[in-house]
Amino acid sequence: MPKPLCSLSLDLDNLWSYLKTHGDAGWDQYPSYLEIVVPRVLRFLAARGLKITWFIVGKDADATEHHAVLRTIPDAGHEVGNHSFHHEPWLHLYSEEEIEAELARTEDAIEAATGVRPDMFRGPGFSHSPTLLNVLARRGYRFDASTFPTFLGPLARLYYFATAKGLTAEEKEKRKKLFGKLSDGFQPLRPYTWTTPSGPLLEIPVTTMPVFKVPIHLSYLLFLHGYSPWLARTYWRFALGMCRVFRVEPSILLHPLDFMGNDDTDRLNFFPAMRKPSSEKLAAASEFFAILMEHFRCVPMGEHAAAIAARQSPSLVPA
Repeated sequence: MPKPLCSLSLDLDNLWSYLKTHGDAGWDQYPSYLEIVVPRVLRFLAARGLKITWFIVGKDADATEHHAVLRTIPDAGHEVGNHSFHHEPWLHLYSEEEIEAELARTEDAIEAATGVRPDMFRGPGFSHSPTLLNVLARRGYRFDASTFPTFLGPLARLYYFATAKGLTAEEKEKRKKLFGKLSDGFQPLRPYTWTTPSGPLLEIPVTTMPVFKVPIHLSYLLFLHGYSPWLARTYWRFALGMCRVFRVEPSILLHPLDFMGNDDTDRLNFFPAMRKPSSEKLAAASEFFAILMEHFRCVPMGEHAAAIAARQSPSLVPA
């Protein structure tokens, strides 16, 4: 039997964007690690014959000093998508005019940096709204990938506020829906179609474990690996088995920090897995990818979307 599909994507969040969301000083100097992590991830993927979708932040694409490294992504055969310009997880608070400007500015910046105009979108921090979905449909986007069907969003937000220091009341208000609501756990796992005033828009959710709706993306696996490698491998195999049983073609999310460690930067130690060296994390990631590739054929999200479109239409959901 042919292996079922699995799509892979990476949100190319930069150092400054993590510091900004966390409320840390110095983010507005836009410190970067792109020149470290992009070549490292490209080598990791090339060694396994994998192509993925990279969701790029417009602010980074707008900086000419990053053009050379960002151009290596499509040059290596990978897809590029839009991850907003300012990487603000409170994108759902934007007006329609602000969203339109945010998307257009990011499209221009990514095209200038990579030569590719993006038509795939993921909101920062899984932020989305009916207004955003309508603008995406109007601008001709192939799909959105901003939903994260899990019940654990409020717990992640509690941990975030416990580690973030010095946030103003206004900053806390913007972040009050960070990582989503408890009700997000009831969102579908399989792809579906939003109905918007501007037309249909395909949604490909970030996959969580069927039934239990707990995260299975690489950052979470590395978090478990820090406590018990055996537990992390067992959890991963069980999650993938559940996907096969329930006929869910997983869309697996990656982040730059999955491939980086405390030897690369000491400014992100509020992430538990960033207290490990990069060599240890890369070795663990290699194990997880080997298990994934045993059971699934891994493709970029655009190829996954094309396969979905070639089948019968996904169920319709009002935006």
